[in-house]
Amino acid sequence: MFELRHLQVLRAIAREGSLAAAARSLHYTQPTVTYHLATLESHFGSPLVLRGARGTTLTEVGNALLPHADAVLQRVRLAEQEIHQMIEHGTAVLRVGTFPTAGALLLPPAVKRVSQRQIHISLTEGELPSLLAALRSRELHLALVFSQPGDPLDLDLDVVVHPLLDDPLLLVMPIDHPQAHLERVPLSALRNEGWIMGTTDWDPVDRALTWACAREDFDPVHVMRTDDYSVIQGFVAAGTGVALVPRLALGNPRDDIAIRRLEGPALSRQIGVAMLGSTVRSSADDLLAELTVEAARIRTSWEADADAI
Repeated sequence: MFELRHLQVLRAIAREGSLAAAARSLHYTQPTVTYHLATLESHFGSPLVLRGARGTTLTEVGNALLPHADAVLQRVRLAEQEIHQMIEHGTAVLRVGTFPTAGALLLPPAVKRVSQRQIHISLTEGELPSLLAALRSRELHLALVFSQPGDPLDLDLDVVVHPLLDDPLLLVMPIDHPQAHLERVPLSALRNEGWIMGTTDWDPVDRALTWACAREDFDPVHVMRTDDYSVIQGFVAAGTGVALVPRLALGNPRDDIAIRRLEGPALSRQIGVAMLGSTVRSSADDLLAELTVEAARIRTSWEADADAI
């Protein structure tokens, strides 16, 4: 039977490129690394490493084993972290991730109410790709995520996404823009505008804008890229361009910009809670329930302010 240290040796060899370097990185002697590697190879009945004049490389079998070794060692590290936190706090710590706009408005009230029940939460803010990676690696128990309608996120089968809120995408333009007097602006009237867009191709807001513009037979021309929505408002007010912004990201809008709806199909992004199915605990369910309440409160406030936009 192989042990965790055998997997550590395999990973170190793959990372360092030689048995000697692997031994140094693990603070082992080289004979010890050789012994652990031989034990692992004996267990599987196949060579895992090819030795050459320029160092070592993994065999096909070794390369097949490596991601499993990484996953096992990562889960052990997370288990140690979780147990240490449980001993320190007297209860398990719920690891939660959020993207910035949800972290500003949706999550804090829910966390406050859950924390009053002596539930300990560790919070991480990040952009969507890093949150999805942390869910896949089990570094997070749950995360607030967003996507386009009908565009599923790249997540493991063990991750369940609970929908919370449809976040409308609204047009932001200078207050003196020629179309600002309209309640609903035709996208075709903006074909010659410059657009302030996000920094990455996966951004659901930009993808929704590109889809809508394609229906009008033009491509949006970007004049600036940023993921900071306060920066977007500032440059829209300055006349640099127009932008499509999620309502949840508007915060307290500036007085020198106009916020309007677009004509045509409603554009939105879907906000939800992605939760690990294999590690569901009562604290995660409690936070999900509070997030559902908070999402309903936000939705009600938007409906009350519908005439303002």
